[in-house]
Order: sequence, then C-alpha cells, then structure tokens
Amino acid sequence: MKKILIVEDSDSTRAMMRAIVEDIGEDFHVIEAANGFEALKILPAENFDLIITDINMPDINGLELINFIKTSPRYNDIPLIIVSTESTEEDRRRGMALGADDYITKPFKPEQLKDSILKHLGR
Repeated sequence: MKKILIVEDSDSTRAMMRAIVEDIGEDFHVIEAANGFEALKILPAENFDLIITDINMPDINGLELINFIKTSPRYNDIPLIIVSTESTEEDRRRGMALGADDYITKPFKPEQLKDSILKHLGR
C-alpha cells in the first residue's frame, strides 16, 4: 500500500486529485490536508511514499512546506510533486530548487498527474 499526502486548500481540487490517485489502483491510500499547517501535523503520524502540494495556501504555503520537508532528514527522501496555478518559469525554477521532483501547472490533465505519480513511485 502506497501512502500519498495531498496538500491543497481547494476542496474540489483536492477531491479531484484523490479521484485521480484512486483511479490508478487500489494499492494507494490518500490522506488529505487543507493547508501546510495541517500537513505538518499529519506528517509525523504516517510514513508517506509521495507528497503532492499546492503552493498558494493559507497559513503555511507550499514553498514553506517543501522547504521544511526537504531540509528534514526524516522526510527529505519523499518524492514531492507541486501542482500550482503559478506557471512562470521562475515559479517552476524556485519550486524545483527547493527540492520538488516535479512541477505541474493548473489546469492539468489527469494523465499528467498519474504519469508523474507513477514515475516518482518507480512504476
């Protein structure tokens, strides 16, 4: 069973991402956080195989969350995918420089997210 954390403040986008992950197969367990602060509370309780995060969120934004994850010895090897409306090359560069493994801009096709998930889980 692969555990995936989805961090996204939009309920509808989070539900869509969950549906995309669950469509890949039954061996995926999705846990959701509505913002970076919730994600930081959830992280210590689980062992995640992949994290998908938005950038623009209240409280702790995605870039702050990524920085925490990628500088933490406990979490820094977890693959991380950014899914964001921030679509400039500078946004992409900044996210990747912090340690993200992929950067998908919204709106996106379900296949883009599926392909990225499977790629980073080594399937």
